[in-house]
Amino acid sequence: MFDSLAFLLDNDLDFNHFVISANTIKLLLLVCLAFIIHLIARTGALPLIEMFIKKTETKFDDPIVNRKLLKRAVHLLPATIISAGLPAIFESDTQTFELITKALNLYFILIGIALFDAFLNVVRDVYDMSNKTGKVGITGVIQALKVVGVIVSVILAISVLAGKSPVYFITGLGAFTAILMLIFKDPLLGLVAGVQLSAMDLVRKGDWLEIPKHGADGKVVDISLTTVKVQNWDMTFTAIPAYELVSSSFKNWRSMSESGGRRIKRSIRISVTSIRFLSDDDIERLRKIKILRPYIDERLSEIKQIDALELTDDDMACSANRRRLTNIGTFREYCAIYLTHHTGINQDMTVMVRQLAQTEFGLPLEIYAFTSDVGWVAHECVQSDIFDHLLSIASEFGLVIYQR
Repeated sequence: MFDSLAFLLDNDLDFNHFVISANTIKLLLLVCLAFIIHLIARTGALPLIEMFIKKTETKFDDPIVNRKLLKRAVHLLPATIISAGLPAIFESDTQTFELITKALNLYFILIGIALFDAFLNVVRDVYDMSNKTGKVGITGVIQALKVVGVIVSVILAISVLAGKSPVYFITGLGAFTAILMLIFKDPLLGLVAGVQLSAMDLVRKGDWLEIPKHGADGKVVDISLTTVKVQNWDMTFTAIPAYELVSSSFKNWRSMSESGGRRIKRSIRISVTSIRFLSDDDIERLRKIKILRPYIDERLSEIKQIDALELTDDDMACSANRRRLTNIGTFREYCAIYLTHHTGINQDMTVMVRQLAQTEFGLPLEIYAFTSDVGWVAHECVQSDIFDHLLSIASEFGLVIYQR
């Protein structure tokens, strides 16, 4: 049996059917060899390599296993072996050789695009692991590269089947540009917008967006090549085309979160009929407030010095000539001091209490400050705590809160 096999493989026969049979047997043996090597690599070497990767201390190589990059790469082995051994079996100008070569080239293209897809997924996973702050997302760029990879693969596959250079088909695409732009307008706009959003860092996953045009007000949960998915505060979802975020305006609250402070900008409306000068009894009573005492003492000393320099004894007899403390001014100072002592207020940012223009609804006394905790619930708790206190203590200054 072995002698017969050797005869078929080695003997130079002139009959066509014997030559074909010998080449067929050689091809089958080559395929079997490629399959055995592939099986050994997939069931033997590959599990050992993946086990080694998983046991390493660093986590940045785990996506190589999770995304099956090596498993896809192993599929190149049999095709490479067959491609290397094929010239020794068939003449390069035979139809069988050309047919098998085309099939191998198509297989290489298929495995190549699968490897490219897995590689891009690994790059994105590694970037997400290293980008703890979630700064610039690359999902749009990755998806754009995948689209380009598919287009290139299709062109290469067509060129292999047609037996022509890929340049021939690339130049021919120019004639279909207008049609492609018309048919695939939305995907193309989304592709460009997705790259812009990533490159310009306009939107990241986790950002809170306000887009009244689309009724969106919530957190970004996903950014794809053509769509940005927002989970609204009422737990509903809104899908927004990526190009809408580039072509129209929207509000992103990310900078507020990163600044370390969330703004309080709310007014207490004081009834103007309750505004008056403080009497001596009022001053003595308010001096008992510990955080207000230094201010009252300083202001009284300042007023006494100024009046002594500018007013005579006769002028001092008229109370209208003398400088005096007002209940609204003292209350405004108390609010400012209270905010500077509040642990929930970020003291590195603006802290201010100011009067706004008087309206028919009273005199607005605006509290302008920033809470140190930017979380929504914590911010509202601090804000409510501040106004609970200020609204309650206003009566100590003889002030009445306006209420229609």
